[in-house]
Amino acid sequence: MPKPQTMKPQTAAKKLGVLLAETPPEFQEGVVSRDELNALQADPPQWLSDLRRNGPHTRQETARRLGISNSGLARSGVGEHLTTAQIKAILDEMPDWLVAERDVYAQVRAEEARLKAAAAQKG
Repeated sequence: MPKPQTMKPQTAAKKLGVLLAETPPEFQEGVVSRDELNALQADPPQWLSDLRRNGPHTRQETARRLGISNSGLARSGVGEHLTTAQIKAILDEMPDWLVAERDVYAQVRAEEARLKAAAAQKG
């Protein structure tokens, strides 16, 4: 019987979209098999559901929830690991930097779509 494929907790946390430092100690100290990861994704335990709902969130998730790029998040000077409440407060305030970063992000996405369409036309 083959040995099950395992991964470090950091890799598993990244695949789950959560910060390793916020996971329970037993998750941080062990190894995670592919089957365990699939089980966590299919039926998340309470700690995982809470982390995904309330944060603190990863840099990628923070940027996604704000509607900006990861680079825009870095340029803004805002902390990378915000909670859902902190993100909501920023969205409610809608500061000038967020409006500007959302505009830049929309322009980049429009240009990427234009280039993709042009490439598809060329065949």
